[in-house]
Amino acid sequence: MATDYDAPRDTGDGSSDDSIEELKSQREDKKGSAVDIDAEAAEGLELPGADLSGEELTVRVVPLQQDEFTCMTCFLVHHRAQLAGEDGNGQPICRDCAS
Repeated sequence: MATDYDAPRDTGDGSSDDSIEELKSQREDKKGSAVDIDAEAAEGLELPGADLSGEELTVRVVPLQQDEFTCMTCFLVHHRAQLAGEDGNGQPICRDCAS
């Protein structure tokens, strides 16, 4: 059966009976609502220019493994399987940067 996609659709929920004034008032009611702030989530946020001199790193840095290399184009550490070759200066290049 063919369907006319340009024809108005009846959703059956009765929303077509709403007047323009009712819809505008509903929209204005939503604009006036207060923003909920999660205080616990806000505590972890740091503002630009914040004093972080008393902070210490809590990340464990793992040295470069024997089966890894650093791409000299994107400076990411990749597994040797991602090695595409070397650039003109003899520096290792990953497959993503070589393509």
